[in-house]
Amino acid sequence: MAAPYAHIACCVDDSEASDRAVEEARRLRELGAGRLSIVYAAPQPLVFAGMGGALVPDPRDLASASARWLEERAGRVPGAEPVLLEGYPPVAVCDWAREAGVDLLVAAAHRGRVERVLLGGFASYLAYHAPCAVLLVRPAAAAADDPAMAEATPS
Repeated sequence: MAAPYAHIACCVDDSEASDRAVEEARRLRELGAGRLSIVYAAPQPLVFAGMGGALVPDPRDLASASARWLEERAGRVPGAEPVLLEGYPPVAVCDWAREAGVDLLVAAAHRGRVERVLLGGFASYLAYHAPCAVLLVRPAAAAADDPAMAEATPS
């Protein structure tokens, strides 16, 4: 049987919800041969001018730290390849997915309402703009608190 997805990409950040998304992507990849990319989109640092001599982090240092973190994160998933992107995360991921021929994007959906209003919804953007199928994984606590999820989840 052929793998349902030739190239799965899992978007990560430093959260427990992201860990759940990685586990789901890993489980799907085990259904057949193919690529698994662990993707982190590092937002470009904001530059503050005229802040009274305050130190602004060197973007190269931030990129290097992001690359080390991603290498370590992807290293915990056998056979996964790390992909570090820069820019506005949801746009960077969608653009990369289109170019890389991704068949399925997996991501955590874990921001609350206020965070989504203030920061935007990464998962929501993927759902409407990705060039491929998207699987959104809810955090364990959110899924357990939702009666509809409890009914749909086998015991």
